[in-house]
Amino acid sequence: MVRSRDILSDVALSAATLDRSGHERTEERLVDRLLADPLTLVLELRGDRALVETVGPGGAGSGGRLLRLRLRSPQQEDLEGVVIFAGRDREGRAHVGVAHPPEGSPELAPPGSTGSDEGGWLTLRQAGAGLDDDDASLFTTVLALANWHGTHTHCSRCGAATAPAQGGWLRVCPNDGSEHYPRTDAAVIMAVVDDSDRLLLGRGPQWPEGRFSVLAGFVEPGESFEAAVAREVAEEVGLEVTDVRYLGNQPWPFPSSVMIGFTARALSTDLDIDPNEVSEALWVTRDEYRAALRSGTIRAPFGISIAKRIIEHWLGETIEEAVDVRR
Repeated sequence: MVRSRDILSDVALSAATLDRSGHERTEERLVDRLLADPLTLVLELRGDRALVETVGPGGAGSGGRLLRLRLRSPQQEDLEGVVIFAGRDREGRAHVGVAHPPEGSPELAPPGSTGSDEGGWLTLRQAGAGLDDDDASLFTTVLALANWHGTHTHCSRCGAATAPAQGGWLRVCPNDGSEHYPRTDAAVIMAVVDDSDRLLLGRGPQWPEGRFSVLAGFVEPGESFEAAVAREVAEEVGLEVTDVRYLGNQPWPFPSSVMIGFTARALSTDLDIDPNEVSEALWVTRDEYRAALRSGTIRAPFGISIAKRIIEHWLGETIEEAVDVRR
C-alpha cells in the first residue's frame, strides 16, 4: 500500500476526543459508581436516536445548523438500559451511554426528517454533520456499541443469554464463562480513476435513481486492504487496478463498520458490471460531475460519509461549492 501525500482531513466521526480510560473497565461495580455520580454525563439512546438541540446556524456541510447532544445527569431508570462507559473528557468527567429500545420514545423525528429547528430525537446520519468533534465521537462510540449489544445477546458457543460487563465493552456467558468482545467489520472504499483522471461512479441496486457514489466493499478473511480494493473493483465492474493509495478512514456504526478510504488507478476503462452489485456505473470528468450535480441528474453521498470526502478530494472542492452557481 502506498501512502498518499494527500491524506483526507476533517473526516466526520473520526476524531477521538474522549480518553476511553480502558483501565477502569475492569473495576467491580463500575456502572453503579458512575451512575451514582451526579457529575457523570449521560447520552441516552432510544433505538438509534439521541436527543439533540440546535445551538446556532451552521456553514457548508453542517446541514445548515450547529447541533449539540443534550447530555444529562444519571437517573435511576438508566439501570434498565444497556450502560456503556464511553470514557472521560479533558476535565475528567465520565461520559456514559444508556441504550434503550426505540419503543415508547417521545417525539422521535420520523425517518428522513432532520427534526425541528430546536432539535429533537435524531439519528447520527441526521445530526452528525452539525455536531462538533466531541459530540460526534461520543454518539459514534455509543451507537456502535449499542448496535453490537442489540445483535449479540446470546452466547455463540452454547446459546445462553449473555450479560454486559466491563462498562459495556464485553458480554459474558454465565453458563460457560466465555467472553464476547465487540466486533468491527472493515470495509474498503475507493476512488477509482483512469489515465485521464476521470472518476468512476456506481449506483447500487437498492439506491434511488441518480444516487451515485464511489465503489466499496467488505474486507474478507485473510485479505489485505489493498487486495480487497483490487478484488472489489474487479468483482463489481470488471476492472484491474494498480497504484492503490491510502486516503483516510472513518468509523461507521451502521451497524458496526470502519471504512478505509483509498484511491486506485484503473488499467482500462471498459466496464463489465455485475448487476447484483452495481446497477449503473459511469466515468465522469470534474466538469461533467459539477454539471450533473447542478442539473440534479447525479446526487452526491450525504454529509457525514467518507464517500463524500473522497469525491471532494478528487473534485478539488466541496460538493456545496460545486453546486453553487454564484461562484
